Amino acid sequence: MLTVVSPAKSLDFSTRVKTKKNSEPAFLNEAEQLVEGLRELQPAQLRSLMDISEALAEENFQRYAEWHRPFTQKNAKQALFAFKGDVYLGLRAEEFGTADLNFAQKHLRILSGLYGVLRPLDLMQAYRLEMGRNFAVNGSKNLYQFWGSKITDVINSELEQQSQKRKILINLASNEYFSSIDLKLLDAEIVTPQFKDWASGQYRVLSFFAKKARGEMAAYIIRNKINSPSKLKDFNVEGYEFDEEESTKAKYVFKRKQPTEV
Repeated sequence: MLTVVSPAKSLDFSTRVKTKKNSEPAFLNEAEQLVEGLRELQPAQLRSLMDISEALAEENFQRYAEWHRPFTQKNAKQALFAFKGDVYLGLRAEEFGTADLNFAQKHLRILSGLYGVLRPLDLMQAYRLEMGRNFAVNGSKNLYQFWGSKITDVINSELEQQSQKRKILINLASNEYFSSIDLKLLDAEIVTPQFKDWASGQYRVLSFFAKKARGEMAAYIIRNKINSPSKLKDFNVEGYEFDEEESTKAKYVFKRKQPTEV
């Protein structure tokens, strides 16, 4: 069983990481091709491409100018600890022990516009490149076309190497990033957890809470060493409970009814 999550726009390259264990991304050559293409853009062009502020455009212009190989712990950081968005707020990777990190390295994957697929301990350098942006390089029209079947091929290969007979992919990624996986080529059953909060008189998916819950679900899988989707139904973190009636084989719905701030 593999779990996929999205990356985050917010990064933290200043906080020290406890573990020295690290690995190399599978698609560094492809990442380098993308960086070379991004280096051809001026800050104003990056601002337009990514729909970001002038300050962020300048920051990312500098990031791509400084991006270089080889990756070391002096110029890069393990992906699991580098991302700091809502999902990672729920994941709380800084609290993981050695056994948790070992399990995560085998069973958690981070989808990325620049790096394709990252294992938790893969070293990465700072970047911003959302999968849904229409960045064209090497004849491709966008990043989905650039990555083609490569991301799917890696996931299929890793599922094949696992000991379980059933090949299960737990989708905790956003639609933008999960769309980088070619479902026609994917040799696995997909289970997508969905998190709903009671608001304005009904249960709805509220973006901030849903993102954080995806991270909490990923942490739940890692801490409990879960290898069967049925065990996800016991997830009850932060007041969420499995809704049997609304759920299907491919979609597990979790709800909570408590005061929330939208």
